[in-house]
Amino acid sequence: MYKAKQERIMRTENQTLEQEGINTVRVLTADAVQKANSGHPGMPMGAAPMAHVLWTEAMHYNPQNPDWANRDRFILSAGHGSLLQYCFLYLTGYNLSLDDLKDFRQLHSKTPGHPESGITPGIEITTGPLGQGFANGVGFAIAQRHLAARYNKPDFTLFDYKIYAICSDGDLMEGVTAEAASLAGHLQLGNLIYLYDDNNISIEGSTGLAFSEDVGKRFEAYQWHVQVVEDGNNLEALAQAIQQAQEETQRPSLIKVRTQIGFGSPNKVDKASAHGSPLGEDEVKLVKENLGFDPSKSFEVSEEVLQYYREIGAKGTAKEQEWNELYQAYKQQYPELAAEYELLRSGKLPTGWKDNLPVFKPSDGEMATRKASGKLLNAIAAKLPNLLGGSADLSPSTGTELKGYDSFSAENPGGRNFHFGIREHAMGAVLNGMAITKGLFAYGATFLIFSEYMRPPIRMAAIMKIKPIFIYTHDSIGLGEDGTTHQPVEQLISLRSIPNLIVLRPADANETVQAWRVALEHADGPVALVLTRQELPVLDQEKYTPATELERGAYILSDAAEPQLLLIATGSEVSLVLQAQEKLQQEGIAARVISMPSWELFEKQDAAYKEKVFPENLRKRLAVEAGSTLGWHKYVTDEGSIIGMTTFGESAPAEELFELYGFTVDNVVKQAKALLS
Repeated sequence: MYKAKQERIMRTENQTLEQEGINTVRVLTADAVQKANSGHPGMPMGAAPMAHVLWTEAMHYNPQNPDWANRDRFILSAGHGSLLQYCFLYLTGYNLSLDDLKDFRQLHSKTPGHPESGITPGIEITTGPLGQGFANGVGFAIAQRHLAARYNKPDFTLFDYKIYAICSDGDLMEGVTAEAASLAGHLQLGNLIYLYDDNNISIEGSTGLAFSEDVGKRFEAYQWHVQVVEDGNNLEALAQAIQQAQEETQRPSLIKVRTQIGFGSPNKVDKASAHGSPLGEDEVKLVKENLGFDPSKSFEVSEEVLQYYREIGAKGTAKEQEWNELYQAYKQQYPELAAEYELLRSGKLPTGWKDNLPVFKPSDGEMATRKASGKLLNAIAAKLPNLLGGSADLSPSTGTELKGYDSFSAENPGGRNFHFGIREHAMGAVLNGMAITKGLFAYGATFLIFSEYMRPPIRMAAIMKIKPIFIYTHDSIGLGEDGTTHQPVEQLISLRSIPNLIVLRPADANETVQAWRVALEHADGPVALVLTRQELPVLDQEKYTPATELERGAYILSDAAEPQLLLIATGSEVSLVLQAQEKLQQEGIAARVISMPSWELFEKQDAAYKEKVFPENLRKRLAVEAGSTLGWHKYVTDEGSIIGMTTFGESAPAEELFELYGFTVDNVVKQAKALLS
């Protein structure tokens, strides 16, 4: 909590030092951007006082252990102002040096243009696209509430950390922010404290060109606690506002702080030219003169300022030690819960979690892979207490409800079924905030076509190599009558083009089970499960290669003694080509069927395995997939062919559409014979 006003008044001898520290951040920012000849100096120069109050008084953190479990989280949603965060990480004692600031925006440096987790110590999550960090923070807040509900006990408040963020005019213009803010207000996430850097400037000029709403009233309508600080340089007002936000536990808080972009710059203060360009060497010298620094020196940090911040940062060691002692006592009283948390926090899965993996038989009848996914989730839910998620208002359609478990709500944050509402963009970004919190497995579902609304957070998850699980059902023209607008065509190849994303399109119920196994065991990136609406045959595990081979990405599902061609398919089209294989066999044509649920996993295999599945001398190949043909040429070669979608779909029953676009046994046989002729 903040020091009371009376205590702050007694600190008069430090007021000058505080101001020197704030101005040091401003000058370091100007120097670093100028040296890089690239960056955004204006925002850090204007927002330095609010960041100063956060790092010196508000937040609990330990620079010696940036991963302390109960640290407060800080997110710079206005990621273009990254030097603001880098400066305070350096000053307070994180493993970041003055030389790192000098390497701002340089190759392989610890100080990239926008904050990136895993590169810079103390960066919680990668931000950049405006609005993402804002929504990520909602995921952080949800995760904290859920951990507290499961592990906190009377006299043992293990998890009570808060989530702080600095956001910008640009963040608040983005649509994802509206979605996330609405959800946060509904869930009464009082552990969120966001400071809005209201400087009225964007790249094109005054925000008045395109942004004139009353932000405070908008957030009050979202059920947020809203305060206004009229002068962003008033440390006392900032401190009091943050203290009131800390005391507000039933509503997320937005503190609207009026600042001046480029503060300290005589000629560029309050101007768009301070936003995204270096100030210029002459102006940097004027900044230094204006703020009491030697204009002939660069990257100047006085010993007094550095000692001041380092002493504040060092207090975090004692705070963590106090928590560690609490946790040790907790382990004595609640050993099972402590063991569970430590295991899940490590990223490992509980022993025996796979014991309940279902195995389906043809006698079970046809089953959509979305339904098989739902059965799998419910089979393993008891074994994985940290698995939680839901959908964008589509759980009955996506099969993502954990039956017998409560919904997550303001009143019950221990619930495991999550309702994101019709907010696909926010769902993706919130999932990232949940997934990056150690101890949780988070998933979210919608129709494959609406993955388009989620592209920014999918990409961010892939950049960070974190592992939210994205479930996309209704994966092709097979969804039928909803028609062109809802039938995905280009989405599969679009997802496959994202580095570090594993895309899995299983062929039947058993491949779906194995797809989930791979998704949960995968350690270095997100996974997208692409599932059918329509029912599919359950493939005979005794007749065909077992579905456990899915982990290789592609495998020989059904072979022939001396195959004349390869039939390659994914998802719902696998059972189709198996039927075609049988018909070709009746006509004396031997074909190998390859199930290829994941291009990405297949590309990870060694050359020998790839040659085994796709022999170089067997170049007559036919790929069949109810999606865009783009990309398949790599696997079918110049002597092969593809049955796929080259247009959008139509509104009609699925059976008619598959007939119309050539996804039939007869057409597969016809195209296969044409290749051989």
